[in-house]
Amino acid sequence: MSAEVTEPRWRRLPEERPQQILHAALDVFGEHGLAGARLEDIAKQAGVSKGTIYLYFPNKEALFREMVRSTIVEAIVAGEGIPDTGSAREQLVAFMEHYWDFVRTPAFSVIYRVVVSELHHFPDLVEFYSAEVIARTQKLLSGIIRRGIDAGEFRAVDPAVAGRMLISLFSTSAMWCCKRKFFPHLRNRPDEQIYNELVDFYLAALRAVPQK
Repeated sequence: MSAEVTEPRWRRLPEERPQQILHAALDVFGEHGLAGARLEDIAKQAGVSKGTIYLYFPNKEALFREMVRSTIVEAIVAGEGIPDTGSAREQLVAFMEHYWDFVRTPAFSVIYRVVVSELHHFPDLVEFYSAEVIARTQKLLSGIIRRGIDAGEFRAVDPAVAGRMLISLFSTSAMWCCKRKFFPHLRNRPDEQIYNELVDFYLAALRAVPQK
């Protein structure tokens, strides 16, 4: 067998080490949580030395930040890039479609569990997540919904509240889909059907009431 085949992948492709480390961190965070994760375990999962991790990330908190930036923040950036040349409804549906795809990924599942159960133990990460994820998402959705209200597409609601409701509906439903064995009523309902139900419900809640 050639040396190229047996040689560890990270030695052959050093430029991929940061991404390999992030993938390993996702697995370890998913299994042990943020507080219980050790850099030694992440290094072993990635097939690198612990010292190699320090070349790119000073600690596991920095790993979590980069994980969030390369997943959730990238999803937000994609949402910000949706053209606003059409109707607000079209822009909102495009966001929901993209967001639904994202919240059903393993990365979102791990980050969601860490945020809900552990992030309050890491004040610096709370501040980071609030600024780069929550505030940015709220700004994006509030802007779309406000545009729809101004155009008469949506009824007069608080755009910030409506944006928060959308994120809650989609995130919770995605987590249920990932754990169907605990939710028997979803076992025979494909993800696409659940998505269509969410979109129909949410748009109906926003729909402008015709003037009599």
